[in-house]
Amino acid sequence: MTLFQVGFISVSVVDIIDIAIVSYFFYRVLLFLQEARSMQLIAVLFVVFTVGFSAFWFEFSMVRWIFSNIFIAGVIIMAVLFQPELRGALAKLGQNRFVRFIIQPEARGTTGSIVVAVSKLSDMHYGALIVLERNVKLKSIIESGKPLNSHISSEILQTIFTPYTPLHDGAVIIRGDRILAASCTLPLSQNPAYHRLHGMRHKAGVGVTEDSDSVVLIVSEETGQISYAVDGHLNRDVSPQELEKILTEYFGQGN
Repeated sequence: MTLFQVGFISVSVVDIIDIAIVSYFFYRVLLFLQEARSMQLIAVLFVVFTVGFSAFWFEFSMVRWIFSNIFIAGVIIMAVLFQPELRGALAKLGQNRFVRFIIQPEARGTTGSIVVAVSKLSDMHYGALIVLERNVKLKSIIESGKPLNSHISSEILQTIFTPYTPLHDGAVIIRGDRILAASCTLPLSQNPAYHRLHGMRHKAGVGVTEDSDSVVLIVSEETGQISYAVDGHLNRDVSPQELEKILTEYFGQGN
């Protein structure tokens, strides 16, 4: 079905949809490149693609042959070089409301036990670091700790973070209604705004959310203050009631 015609070019509904999809794709790519940390690599890639385009346009046969044969290797190299940025981009995609509607996070019916545990740990000034996994799996982080594969309960979480117990130092990873591992090591935040934070828990809590779509709960050992991190941002001093609302928003109703 032709909508309108410009000279000998006819434009249909399919053409408009096609152009919109391609435009959005390039828009997202430009945003990704703008946010990427390695600007020198981006400049090199720009030069490489410019040379490649010129080779095909002006029919430089030897240069074109080289580019045709190294294209796949180049894509793999880019994926390796931009691995942190790609993880962050996929995590943000997972936070899109439409994607979240299609792929629901696995955690269900656990928010009540988690909030009770965090509240009691806060009252006792026991430091805690709890990572709630969503769509981006945390396999390497889970492997850094001690496997538990235990059903969630507030008593177990309180026991884990009791000072001087074997598993209290590090993070707990939760997937759905299971505690997968404890005493896990998290990456520290790369954001300079958080470099002066007191204590490693907050920097580690923010760090894991920079490369994944997880939600991290943090209890300060010094102040008992409850904080949570998501999407690379730290939100400090929240009440148990506020925390329950936040967890319900991300994971649904608790028991």
